[in-house]
Amino acid sequence: MKSTLTTLILALLTALPAHAASCSWSAKMEEDEGGSVMTASVCGGPKGDAHLMLTCFEKPMLSYDLGAAGGQLEPGISGSFTFKAGDKSVTQKLELEAMYNYFTAELSGPTDPLLSLLRGKGDVTVSADKYGQASFPLKGSGAAIGKVLAECGKGQGGEAD
Repeated sequence: MKSTLTTLILALLTALPAHAASCSWSAKMEEDEGGSVMTASVCGGPKGDAHLMLTCFEKPMLSYDLGAAGGQLEPGISGSFTFKAGDKSVTQKLELEAMYNYFTAELSGPTDPLLSLLRGKGDVTVSADKYGQASFPLKGSGAAIGKVLAECGKGQGGEAD
């Protein structure tokens, strides 16, 4: 199923830049290694090819795809990213998921400060010294994130027994 997810991600990444002006949060079932998983996502960045994605198994998992600006990254790296919306900011260490070439972090749960920030209004800017910055709209993020959090701990997706 990894190839299905890879195909889905590649299809989304190649289709989204043409629609950069219409980037908005959505939540829908997507295929993962062990089945379907509710995923909230939004595109952003200068070309609309960067993505923030949230899934949840036992705990929420945030993924950040740098888009074309990221290039091919070296396996095993991590980075400190600052998420800023309005007058609030949260700095989070993200680890590179080499298979998909995006950064991920497991969050503490539904009350994680980063999730609170992402459920705000306006835009969020994600920045790191080494990787530049990208902005994402927050319109619709509360509803999309809420759908994902409602699925936490229900045992969908992930590794099959």
